[in-house]
Amino acid sequence: MTVSSPLPAARMSGRGLIETLEIDTRMLAMIGALAAIWVVFDVITGGLFLTPRNLWNLAVQTSSVAAMATGMVLVIVARHIDLSVGSLLGLTGMVMAVLQSRFFGIDGDLGWVLSVLAGFVLAGAIGGIQGWWIAYRGVPAFIVTLAGLLIYRGLAWWMTSGQTVAPLNPNFELIGGGLDGSLGAFWSWALGVAAILALCARAVFARRRRHAYGFPVRPLWAEAAVLAAQIVPVVAFVMVMNAYPQPRTNVPMGIPVPVLIVIAVMLVMTFVATRTRFGRYVFAIGGNPEAAELSGINVRRITVWIFVVMGLLVAVGAAIATARLKAGLNATGELDELRVIAAAVIGGTSLAGGVGTIFGAVLGALTMQSLQSGMVLLGLPSPMQNVVIGLVLVLAVWLDQSYRRRRL
Repeated sequence: MTVSSPLPAARMSGRGLIETLEIDTRMLAMIGALAAIWVVFDVITGGLFLTPRNLWNLAVQTSSVAAMATGMVLVIVARHIDLSVGSLLGLTGMVMAVLQSRFFGIDGDLGWVLSVLAGFVLAGAIGGIQGWWIAYRGVPAFIVTLAGLLIYRGLAWWMTSGQTVAPLNPNFELIGGGLDGSLGAFWSWALGVAAILALCARAVFARRRRHAYGFPVRPLWAEAAVLAAQIVPVVAFVMVMNAYPQPRTNVPMGIPVPVLIVIAVMLVMTFVATRTRFGRYVFAIGGNPEAAELSGINVRRITVWIFVVMGLLVAVGAAIATARLKAGLNATGELDELRVIAAAVIGGTSLAGGVGTIFGAVLGALTMQSLQSGMVLLGLPSPMQNVVIGLVLVLAVWLDQSYRRRRL
């Protein structure tokens, strides 16, 4: 019988402490960079950045890109790229808006539910078609999705001759947040408590599994420290969301609905990427496509499904963005393909394939939106905002390459 033992005592240096706590240094660096961005912007904006109102809006504004970035992780991990997500978001959102406003009507719930389902079917089918061209016809993903970028934007304009489509169903608009699109204080705390209990249960379960299989376990103090590092952000997040009151009633807003959707998407995609055969196959293909093919993985079929998943997540982003704008606009999703790719790369997804995390992509999306929000508060013109974001993207790729070279 194998007896489990605690991890060997490490010297209480910075490196020893990180090893004892089993902290992902790359993720720690990303969190540190995000914190630094927040502090710097708060200082230079005179305390405007870290107000509950701005952080609440920041969370809502991040949601659409964050949902799509979780799918872009799988695309890039498999050594592909998708330049069409912004245009596909615009087309899908326009379809949802047209179906509600001109066909199903804005009264009742059936119309908007059917419009959202139609958007999911459309985006998933388009993703599958793109994946088929890439996997079975050998057309590079760059070319297929670049064509999609042009085609879908044009189709969205053609549907309405460039007109804005409104109004939309009020219940559909809740998906985008707004004054009524949030959980309120009670349900936000209920969700926060549930998340804390889930984190505690996961920690206990993981420790018991390590004991059962004879693997080394962290000291109890380290286990408690890691758990506290997970619980504190949950409590802080709920407190901040509840600290922003509704302008009309002065009642706490609570967690916005789009943020709740992104949390659900992040959990599902993390499970798919780390706990399913499909996820393991995606990372195997990204690590070595030839070896994956020889090992019996149907690389072509997996490639098609990667783009189907990407399309479905674009539909999630389209529902959030269209509901938040309360209209179908031809400009919806412009340059979102670059924001989504940048979020995945900044979040640690390697353009060389085989490496990436869902949480990192969401963190990357939050970093991107934080930069944009801070620059808006400073009154920086849009062209200069693009310059800064471009420089950050180049820096992120350079850091990724440097990190990979050090590990080789």
